[in-house]
Amino acid sequence: MPSAVHNSLAWIFEAFERDPTYITKRMFGCDAAYMDGLLCLVAADRGDPWNGLLVCTSRDRHAALIDEMPALQPHPVLGKWLYVSQDDPAFEDVVKRITELVLARDERIGVEPKPRRRGKKSAPA
Repeated sequence: MPSAVHNSLAWIFEAFERDPTYITKRMFGCDAAYMDGLLCLVAADRGDPWNGLLVCTSRDRHAALIDEMPALQPHPVLGKWLYVSQDDPAFEDVVKRITELVLARDERIGVEPKPRRRGKKSAPA
């Protein structure tokens, strides 16, 4: 069962709720969507540049996605991922198309999540 989405962009992930592989986790104080174990999207409702949708992809796939949806641009902090701001007039259209692509398992979207690093415990003195 997916965990709760914590921000005003919760509607973005509604399309995934029937998919048995969908889970959501917190990331950067935002909500991240995973499908089939791949990190696909991050919905951010904070201040710029964390105010929109981040599309988790690799740099070699940027051009094809930007050609299809010119509102997508490399994120100013996480340049390996694409981003569209909530302030962009094309925001809702891009979100609709991206969620369709995620559900279709488009190979341009989704990255293997990096395993969490655990802090080293110091040996007792």
